[in-house]
Amino acid sequence: MTRSALVAGAWLCLVGCKPDSGESPPPPPSLPATSASAKVDLCAGGGGQVKDALSAPFFARKVSTFCIDPASPEKTYGEGGKFSMDEVCTTAFDGECEVYKRFGLKRLVELRYIDSAGSASVDIKLSTFADAGGALGMYTKRVIADGDPAKATVKPLAAGGSGAMGTSNAYVWKGVYLIELTFNMEDPNATAAMMAKASEKITGAIAKEVGAKLTGETTFPSTSLLPQAGMLPLGVEFMPKDAFGVTNLGPTAIGYYQEGDKRYRFVAVTGDKAEVAKGAFQKLHAKSGVATVKDLGDEAFALVVDGANKTKADYVFARKGNVLLGIGDEEFAPEHAKLSRDDKLAKLKTALAAAAPALPKK
Repeated sequence: MTRSALVAGAWLCLVGCKPDSGESPPPPPSLPATSASAKVDLCAGGGGQVKDALSAPFFARKVSTFCIDPASPEKTYGEGGKFSMDEVCTTAFDGECEVYKRFGLKRLVELRYIDSAGSASVDIKLSTFADAGGALGMYTKRVIADGDPAKATVKPLAAGGSGAMGTSNAYVWKGVYLIELTFNMEDPNATAAMMAKASEKITGAIAKEVGAKLTGETTFPSTSLLPQAGMLPLGVEFMPKDAFGVTNLGPTAIGYYQEGDKRYRFVAVTGDKAEVAKGAFQKLHAKSGVATVKDLGDEAFALVVDGANKTKADYVFARKGNVLLGIGDEEFAPEHAKLSRDDKLAKLKTALAAAAPALPKK
């Protein structure tokens, strides 16, 4: 070996050689995770808490993988709320505030549930009305939406007193409360089918959870007297006082029915005393074009009322005690799908007989 080779080898050893201690050198320190790869569990602390004392008992902090958004506190309007009822119209409802007020809206609470990753959420509106009839009326208006229940896009949901589930929303009625839930997903690649499936799972779960904790009535006298046979799913509309264009007619339930190719509606008006049904009977009887019908209940008459899209609907009404029942044409059905007068009388007699055992003794 030449002298130059020895010098080169010694220099390399000085630079790269270390004493042999029998141990491997420690690994290099790991790099801190970047924000792009970090995953923050937004529900890790158990979720947010509703501070509104009136509604807090209804909302669990966490339902399944969703929790109350800790970064978005609830908003309260109306009685005992932070914001006024006027602000409900300007910030909470989009052009429908007067409809809610007409049904007796007193209070509104808004809050949000989010998933642990923050990629999906469920917005909730909890409305409180002056009475159960107002809440039920607004609920049925939301579900039927002034349309034909036979073509409805919602389906029944076992929640509260009555529940309905759409593709990205849900509605629940119980007592003086109406819950409206709206599902949101931020995934740009999510299809409508994926959205609907995810919504049904979590929105339905939250609706059932909250609906079980709400207090109040789960049935209403007028709706309970509607026949069940042939009724369409979610085919009930409730009008607290002004049905058929008659001011203060009384609590009125309208049922939508289909049997084979025949369509019709049942109407029930009731109160805790016979005077309520008598008053409703007299108000309807005061309309023009009334014809008396004999041998049906305590008193009965036939009446043609104005329907949707300038149509006419033929009805027969009969009162027995504190119950006023009616049966009439389905306004959305073609002429051949309507019942004959004899068929209406037969169904109305059966319905009155079924209602009789529930009537209070005079």
